[in-house]
Amino acid sequence: MLTTIQNLPNSAGVYQYFDKNERLLYVGKAKNLKNRVKSYWRFTPELHPNPNQSLRILRMLEQVVKLEYIVVESESDALILENSLIKQLNPKYNVLLRDDKTYPYIYIDESQDFPRFEITRKVIKGKNISYYGPFPNGGKVLLDTLYELFPLVQKKSCLREGKACLFYQIDKCLAPCEAKVTKKEYQEIVLEVKRAISKRSTLIEKLNNKMMDYATNRRYEEAATLRDNIRSIEALTISSNIDLANSDNLDIFAIVDGVSKGVIVKLFMRQGKVISSSLSNFRSSNNFDENEAYKQALLEFYNQDTPQISKTILVAHEFEDREKIASLLSERFSKKIEILYPQKGSKRRLIELAITNAKESLKRESKKEEIEPKIAELFELTTTPYRVESFDNSHMMGVATVGAMVVWSEGQWSKKDYRRYALEAKDEYGQMREMLTKRIESFKKNSPPDLWVIDGGETLRRLAISLLKDAKIDLDVIAIAKEKLDAKAHRAKGAAKDIIYTKESVFELKTTDKRLQWVQRLRDEAHRFAITYHQNKKRKEDRQNSLLQKKGIGPATIKKLLNYFGTFSSIEEASFKEISVASSEKIAKILKT
Repeated sequence: MLTTIQNLPNSAGVYQYFDKNERLLYVGKAKNLKNRVKSYWRFTPELHPNPNQSLRILRMLEQVVKLEYIVVESESDALILENSLIKQLNPKYNVLLRDDKTYPYIYIDESQDFPRFEITRKVIKGKNISYYGPFPNGGKVLLDTLYELFPLVQKKSCLREGKACLFYQIDKCLAPCEAKVTKKEYQEIVLEVKRAISKRSTLIEKLNNKMMDYATNRRYEEAATLRDNIRSIEALTISSNIDLANSDNLDIFAIVDGVSKGVIVKLFMRQGKVISSSLSNFRSSNNFDENEAYKQALLEFYNQDTPQISKTILVAHEFEDREKIASLLSERFSKKIEILYPQKGSKRRLIELAITNAKESLKRESKKEEIEPKIAELFELTTTPYRVESFDNSHMMGVATVGAMVVWSEGQWSKKDYRRYALEAKDEYGQMREMLTKRIESFKKNSPPDLWVIDGGETLRRLAISLLKDAKIDLDVIAIAKEKLDAKAHRAKGAAKDIIYTKESVFELKTTDKRLQWVQRLRDEAHRFAITYHQNKKRKEDRQNSLLQKKGIGPATIKKLLNYFGTFSSIEEASFKEISVASSEKIAKILKT
């Protein structure tokens, strides 16, 4: 390693530290690789860590035996690559926030005669488009409420029909399709809706009145829906009496670290008023570093597809790369962007509001009894598994083979992160390999979790470890399986007990043990999700199978075609010649005529 350090180039780049087991410990970026990496070390009387480093970095350097680096063209490129590698590989001593959601915006394209308000998460091309948001939570409810309370064009298809429909009859649309409202009159409604998006107290007042009307007329289900909508709209933003005298647009970020969890608070101020907010947790550890945390939060939030970015971003803490991130974002969005650390005035009060809410969130989290630390202790995991992915597959005699991944995050199911996989392999080992390989390939887009739970025994656990090792990813893996009775393991056998396989040991816990029940819950949810997908896929394939049989094609020929083309859709898309090669011209004529 000494030779590598001494021969580093004076170029911008990214460096990676590994331990004796070739596990990735740390990823860093540098404007000058030689200068940056040398600053970690002292070279006499022999190579040893620089004692001026933080305790976190010293702990990491004590384990380092190998250094790798990647040269890039600029420091901005290094920042982007560093962030991507941290997200993809989850190094042990880097901070990983997992706060990379793309928030929706409400937008309107006023180049149209009778424009509609829509939801988007990406930039919409057009010269006369206005964005409102972002709305981390409740954006869809807010949009639905606008169409409930204002006589806008309700559906995209309405204007194409050229005839007034049911929405006109129930007073939810003014029928511009029959010219019953002028462009000017409709524009006045649009202006009223715009004001309501920003000043939502008027929306809530109208909803309350409508809810009372429904309740008075005993339309209780509709009244309950409006009640829930009111709560969602009220929860869009942290309560604040801070309104700037000017019409500033500001994004405010506060990241606060706690004992076992940290929290990120985002406030979004538009035209001098806080219009929405977001609060999300991340797992904390001794590895927390404010500079890394703010870098990740800002680079992930302001990606290329962000529809709208404020020219001024406020942060609750000073951090080393603040100006570099501002420069990179300015370059990314082709406009001057400032990242400020205010210490007085109204902007400072916004920062204090964000910090106060972050600390309140941490207090609430600290009162919850968590199972995850107990799991980490029992199974000797390298980190507390606050985010877990569990895998299972399902098939029937090799038909409709599918895999499923479910996600447990911060004490609850994260169903938006569930994934289903159509699998080609015929045996259980091959199916698990195929599924896990697909997941590893997606780590660049969706970061790895803290733990994998595999439905299967030690063989499948070792398979997962092998795949992760090849990808240079350090991730804990455990497996759960039924003990074999008479050389068979059946879920239905009441006497069969679940066994958990880990890196260090094999566990046979009592059925009343909460830790066992937690792992079983993950396994069972993956199994449920896989079975549901399998049944749906099987029904679809049975229908397609039946259609082919009605055309006079027998089961043996269908099987032969599936073995050749893989799927029914591929058979449908195949040419006459391809089907002739796979089967015969007779079958090709049946399918292509």
